[in-house]
Amino acid sequence: MLLSLSKGRYAARLAATPDDLHAAQALRGRSFRGGAAAERCDADDFDAICEHVLVEELASGRLVCCFRLMPLESGAQIGRSYSAQYYNLSALAGYPGRMVEMGRFCIDPEVHDPDILRVAWGAMTRFVDAGRVEMLFGCSSFTGTDWERYADAFAVLAERHLAPRRWLPRVKAPKVVRYARALLGRKGDPKLAMLRMPPLLRTYLVMGGWVSDHAVVDEDLGTLHVFTGLEIGAIPPARARALRMVAG
Repeated sequence: MLLSLSKGRYAARLAATPDDLHAAQALRGRSFRGGAAAERCDADDFDAICEHVLVEELASGRLVCCFRLMPLESGAQIGRSYSAQYYNLSALAGYPGRMVEMGRFCIDPEVHDPDILRVAWGAMTRFVDAGRVEMLFGCSSFTGTDWERYADAFAVLAERHLAPRRWLPRVKAPKVVRYARALLGRKGDPKLAMLRMPPLLRTYLVMGGWVSDHAVVDEDLGTLHVFTGLEIGAIPPARARALRMVAG
């Protein structure tokens, strides 16, 4: 599938060469592993079966954002996904429409420009529309493994954004935080919650996305992540129009 999008200072495209993939893996290494491992690429077996989207600064060619996409014909293929390693997704196995898993989303930690996220979502919108995708899903990660640091964020997720029961992921990973149970009845501070949530997750939520009722402790990456789903048909019309304006 072809994908090319240029907006303002940035352009998005699909990786086309081994060097493109290596650049994405290097950015992921800096973003996810950092510290002493900053020069270490982040790579796994899923890279070979995914499409990789690169967002680059037009003037310099610098890679500022990347993510990977795994298209699935329906929920019957969801066992192939990265997320299925960590969540029991049997509830989604009967989903009839096309799906795409978005993973390893990262923005260069040295670059702070909200237009990068807009261009990334514009590219995603093109991909979704071209493939007639009906559900987008993946893992949204919080930095660190101390879940209480994000108690307000998890309280708001539990109160307002849990997955519909028919799609709710079940526990599979050996180490999880059952935050919806632990914070039952707690009212999180919405402003603090939004500040503590990763930008990708905030974007999912404003479009009508939902999350699992537990977070997985990923000790390899040093993160907490929640399964996140978004039914394309449920995106509010005004949000859908705004996305397509960027993608147009």
